[in-house]
Amino acid sequence: MAHAFNYCPNCATALQRLTEMEDGGAKERTRCPSCGWTHWNNPTPVLAAVVELPEHEGRLLLARNAAWPQKFFGLITGFMEAGETPQEGITREVLEETSLVAESAHLIGVYDFQRMNQVIIAYHVVARGEIKLSPELVDYKLVPPAEVKCWPAGTGQAVADWLRTRGIEPQWMDWPTGKRPTDAVAD
Repeated sequence: MAHAFNYCPNCATALQRLTEMEDGGAKERTRCPSCGWTHWNNPTPVLAAVVELPEHEGRLLLARNAAWPQKFFGLITGFMEAGETPQEGITREVLEETSLVAESAHLIGVYDFQRMNQVIIAYHVVARGEIKLSPELVDYKLVPPAEVKCWPAGTGQAVADWLRTRGIEPQWMDWPTGKRPTDAVAD
């Protein structure tokens, strides 16, 4: 497993992968052999929004990140800032990335996304306004909830759970064997 650091940020010594006994058993960690600094590599919390637009017949907003393959559209996602709650963070992310103002934000659930070492905190956000994408997003589409296709991990599970609360059985996209999905919802 790759780690984020090659050298200690405290003393510039080359880091080493060490297996040590901790509470719960042996753990492999990246540590500095000189000063003992440890890179814990804990999962990063990521906020995600199933954005529903009442002004557009309750359609869901799916957006495409500039770094994603052309056919992939996903939820609005982002990171919390220091001093904000997850709910405050997702309403800020929706505003920053789409210019939409959240009327409400309700927790859907918390989902693991181990491939990216993330924990996804997903919200259903009802929002209004004119859609104006931030530079990190290059396209969007508005999709009736019953037509959204989910993939079986991360935000796809959040969308599926939200759809079920609306009495809609989720449609699951086919994923090509051997391909690694990005955490997106596709057409």
